[in-house]
Amino acid sequence: MKSIASLSLDLDNEWSYLKTHGDAGWEAMPSYLDIVVPRVLEILQRRGLRITFFVVGQDAALEKNARALRMIADAGHEIGNHSHRHEPWLHLYSEEELERELAESEAAIEAATGVKPDAFRGPGFSVSETTLRVLHRRGYRYDASTFPTFLGPLARAYYFMTSKLDPEEKRKRAKLFGSVRDGLRPLKPYRWKLAEGELLEIPVTTLPILRVPIHLSYVLYLGTFSPWLARTYFSAALRLCRLTGVEPSILLHPLDFLSGSDVPSLKFFPAMGLDLTKKLERTAHCLDRLQVLFDVRSLGEHAAAADRNPGMPNHEARFSA
Repeated sequence: MKSIASLSLDLDNEWSYLKTHGDAGWEAMPSYLDIVVPRVLEILQRRGLRITFFVVGQDAALEKNARALRMIADAGHEIGNHSHRHEPWLHLYSEEELERELAESEAAIEAATGVKPDAFRGPGFSVSETTLRVLHRRGYRYDASTFPTFLGPLARAYYFMTSKLDPEEKRKRAKLFGSVRDGLRPLKPYRWKLAEGELLEIPVTTLPILRVPIHLSYVLYLGTFSPWLARTYFSAALRLCRLTGVEPSILLHPLDFLSGSDVPSLKFFPAMGLDLTKKLERTAHCLDRLQVLFDVRSLGEHAAAADRNPGMPNHEARFSA
């Protein structure tokens, strides 16, 4: 039998990328969901895949996105909560602010899709003890916000160099992509120990031992230098996961299925200059390779399987100030 692997997609929209980058015009809530959602669903349907979509509440609250989001639910995919306003400085929120943020997003997502989410991933992998406490209190089954890599500070430095942010905005984003210490977090599922109880955590998988990213956006970026390197890297990463007993949780983003011609405002993002046909072929190759080596499920199914493990470790919910 193959080991389980999971696929999830953070449904970040055009406006949320612009907002995080500090670009003007995001307030108009430009959206590409009508373009990308049918494209993603077709690719998944051809492979018989059911995955987890983390939806932003603000998108669910807008009527123009209703059709695209309903398509995801109707196709049988799991729907998780990706916050309401998609602010990667969620760790700075007070407990009251987090309660309000989650309540707003839950209500909007349920109204748009018919599903009340019980899975969460913070925008920009933002996570804190307060967030976990609020998630537990609100009945969430699992969190999927941790990203165990040593490269967070480098990614943040590059982001600051290419963004249009004033000092105050940079302060808000000071923990974007995490710290070097995050590279020491576990790759396998575990339970957070909280004063109120426990909460299951399913980390986004990075390369065992070296802890560098293996999500699709990173692989596609490598492919801009060498398609062979990208294919070899991803295949080797999956084999190393099997060798070390890591059941990979692989992350997708909408930009893995879009080109600069689809969304001119986001041409500056890595791999957005790739020809769309080539980009989709490379994304499809990675999905096919994952299916060859693993039994690919939604994050919810991954969480259910992990939850049955009597030897799953517990970890204190401690985060650097």
